[in-house]
Amino acid sequence: MALLGPTTVETEDGTPVDIGGARVRMLVARLALDPGRPVPTTTLIDDLWGEQPPADAVNALQSLVSRLRKVCPVALEPGGYRLGVATEDVDVFRFERLRGAGRLDEALALWRGDALADVREAPFAAPTAARLEEARLSAQEDRGELDVAALTAMYEKHPLRERLAGLLMRALCAQGRQSDALHVYAEVRGRLADELGVDPSQELQDVHLAAVRGELGPRAVVDRLPVRLTSFVGRDDELAEIAGLLAGARLVTLVGPGGAGKTRLATEVAARHPLHGKGRVWFAALAGVRAAEDLAGAVLSAFEVTFAGDPRRRASEGMNRIAEVLGAGESLLVLDNCEHLIGAAAEFTTELLRRVPNLRVLATSREPLAIDGESLCPIGPLAVPNGQADVSAFGAVRLFLDRASAVKPAFRLDGSTVDDVKLICRRLDGMPLALELAAARLRSMTVRQITQRLDDRFRLLTSGSRTALPRQRTLRAVVEWSWDLLTEEELLLARRFAVFPAGADLAAIEAVCLPDPFYVLTSLVEKSIVDVIEIEGEPRYRMLETIRVYADEQLEASGEKREVVGRFRHYYRELTARWEPLTRTARQLEAIDVYEAEQDNVVAALRGAIDDREVELAADLLGGTFWYWLVKGDNERAEMSVRDVLALGDLLPADRFATFRAMQLIMAAVPGVTDAEEAAAVIESCVSSGAVQKYPSLAIALPMLAFLSQNTELARREVKRAAASEDPWARAGAEWAHSFMLVDDGDLEGAEQARDRAYDQFTAIGDRWGSAMTLGMKAAFVSHTGDNQAAIDLYQRGLEVATELRSQDDAIQQRWRLAVEYARMGDHGAAAREVVAAEQFVRDVGNDQLSTMLDYAKAEVALRAGWTEEARALSIKFKESAIASSVLGTFVTEWVAMLDARIAIADGRFDDAEASAAVAVQTTSERGDMPDLSTVAELLAQVRHRQGRDDAARRLMELAQLIRGRLDMGDPDVRHLVAELGEPAPLTITKAEALQRVREEAGLSTG
Repeated sequence: MALLGPTTVETEDGTPVDIGGARVRMLVARLALDPGRPVPTTTLIDDLWGEQPPADAVNALQSLVSRLRKVCPVALEPGGYRLGVATEDVDVFRFERLRGAGRLDEALALWRGDALADVREAPFAAPTAARLEEARLSAQEDRGELDVAALTAMYEKHPLRERLAGLLMRALCAQGRQSDALHVYAEVRGRLADELGVDPSQELQDVHLAAVRGELGPRAVVDRLPVRLTSFVGRDDELAEIAGLLAGARLVTLVGPGGAGKTRLATEVAARHPLHGKGRVWFAALAGVRAAEDLAGAVLSAFEVTFAGDPRRRASEGMNRIAEVLGAGESLLVLDNCEHLIGAAAEFTTELLRRVPNLRVLATSREPLAIDGESLCPIGPLAVPNGQADVSAFGAVRLFLDRASAVKPAFRLDGSTVDDVKLICRRLDGMPLALELAAARLRSMTVRQITQRLDDRFRLLTSGSRTALPRQRTLRAVVEWSWDLLTEEELLLARRFAVFPAGADLAAIEAVCLPDPFYVLTSLVEKSIVDVIEIEGEPRYRMLETIRVYADEQLEASGEKREVVGRFRHYYRELTARWEPLTRTARQLEAIDVYEAEQDNVVAALRGAIDDREVELAADLLGGTFWYWLVKGDNERAEMSVRDVLALGDLLPADRFATFRAMQLIMAAVPGVTDAEEAAAVIESCVSSGAVQKYPSLAIALPMLAFLSQNTELARREVKRAAASEDPWARAGAEWAHSFMLVDDGDLEGAEQARDRAYDQFTAIGDRWGSAMTLGMKAAFVSHTGDNQAAIDLYQRGLEVATELRSQDDAIQQRWRLAVEYARMGDHGAAAREVVAAEQFVRDVGNDQLSTMLDYAKAEVALRAGWTEEARALSIKFKESAIASSVLGTFVTEWVAMLDARIAIADGRFDDAEASAAVAVQTTSERGDMPDLSTVAELLAQVRHRQGRDDAARRLMELAQLIRGRLDMGDPDVRHLVAELGEPAPLTITKAEALQRVREEAGLSTG
């Protein structure tokens, strides 16, 4: 309840309450001045109505109480009406308590305007408000060190308050404005004489004399903080957070691992604190204190006070001296590096805060002091880029560049250094000390040499300042300082925890490291050896990489590593075996959450099993995670892992070897052509080994592998096999693969029905990947009918599903197709918005391959909008990036040719367009991709029409219609061509003959 300003009432969660009219507000304000105590009825009537109460005052009061009870607890007792709130719930009494405790900033912060501002008409309000305003003014005067502007405003409001005038005179003199201070004195003296007939008080006369003598001039700030020789970088949010905590709490502890920059951050906070300008900040460095009894002496040394005497009395008398210095006014004491004296530091701080009410303490430690009233501020790594293109704003990068430029002024963040800088920041966890040590190495090394040696970081990062404490000169010393503070049980768990590169949940730690590890684990969290985060409400524990590297050394030295690593690998074999089947069910998102959290652990287990030639273990781990990689679009990792496991050769079980080889071929077939004989042999191996019954993913992989190797008969056989499977996902996959073959046959209606069945089945079992993939295919073929809006609706549904699935490849392709479809429909504004959204997505995920694909889509959108020059620049950019990427394979040549042909058409260079279109005909016909060949034939038809060769254009349109089964009527260029040339006549030739004729029309050989 607030009276220091307009009267307000809030619920316990801070929600404002509508009190009601003016008289009800007067009643609640009057009752709040006696919280928890009954106020007599007669008193309330007098205080609310004064000398003119209503005729039936008692009933009028009862009516007001009845209205107030709807929002506040009011009870009628023998002594009168009582408002059911505690004294502490009313800001008037909080103000008085804080003022009495000397916490003036907090007390004055409660004021929101004039006291009782909206109930001043009540008879009780004026004298009460005057009393409160006087208390407020006295508190402001007691605070003393207000700025000139605030003091001037107060002085103008209260021109006869001599103490206030004296404070203003001191503040003006402190700014070097002596003449203004003397003018204030003359004004006050004149007013006192004219209005009261008195002279200024002796106190004000003394201030005047000191001002005349120049004794109140600007004073140098006493800086007792450590010298800051480098700029402060990258902790803006933490600075604001700590300042806010210090405003409301008397003890704030910065907790975090060694090297996080707690000392420098605490120093910066203290330097910016208002008390620093008043010379009321002290800094006590405790790192060198070894015995608890020496702690008070270390603090006294920060005051430049030495203290000897009887050791038995030294601690208590030292505390007296400390309290005396700090109690002279509001003070801030920084206690730096408390972790090795944690118990003594906690007792010392508790006693000091009890004895010195005006004191605030800012502590740094690797674990909390754990005392009443402590506010914690965890200090972790600086922000590190995670694939983003623009990394210059990340705190870790800013710090590294700042320190790098100090030792190597010519160093810049550009295309030649950005990847190395990102790697350094990421591998060093964004830890300030490690980044500073790495930057110092630039005196004698290149940034690339630094990144190449990060695996040996403890030898590399040894170039700290010679004047720093020994534990801050090398990275190893920083970690050892923390390690030495652990108990034996903590050491055991900490070194075993090193096997988890991605951290772990409690179940994994218990299975791999230590039975019933919870309390030891939480102790490691308290000591900043292990960090904890919450994922979906469940705690997950992790180590910073530098600490983990050190812990791994200790695990190696203990002789336990082989046993612990063995448990680690087997645990993740069981985990992936349990979750892999669920990636194709309604629990798909739950499974993906598990895989995302555990991915680095699974990869570490897999790579270790491969390196140690634990063949069955490696095969099981790959089989347990491969499908997740495909769903997420992590194709590079999938391809590399399959290659390395296949290199184990004959040691692999036959069914696993056949499955992995099939997956390897299907991944290679996407951007190219697969050898038909090899594909057939691998498919037969999957059948004969029983793999097709064990691995549902083969239901799609085998038919598509046969189809892409142009073995139509084998593809149909495998579709039938998958369609007869007991697994519902395999049956859905069979329908999906079947739709491809029906399209190739020109049976568009049958293909659409197969896609509908596939979508319904994928949706029924809860597989978002299959649903999104099918929606994209449905959208493309709906677009061919000319219904662009229906295609857009389908792409949007596919995008929603892909986004929910967090599949990078699928999400960007859906959005890319969506942008192009808007452009085909003529809504270029919407197309541009989709491109911007796609670019933001690519920046967020930092996937260069997706960026390359997006450049192609942007160029197509630009062409549709008529922005030829922009399309030309995008085409050049796409060529450069696509050629350097392996993901598009032979599609690079084809896509570049399509872009070049369209740009040439827009430029009127029809011969150049013909040459480029011929290249696209060459690649699509060699792949035997009928839908893509139809698109190229339509493009070549546009070229022929522009060349004035309409007969050839009509022939190409007829061929395109036969090959696909219909023309792409969603393409405005094709619609225009039909309008110009008429509907193409149906052909009775085979598709193979049509393919040859398209090649002939393009001037290519038909062999």
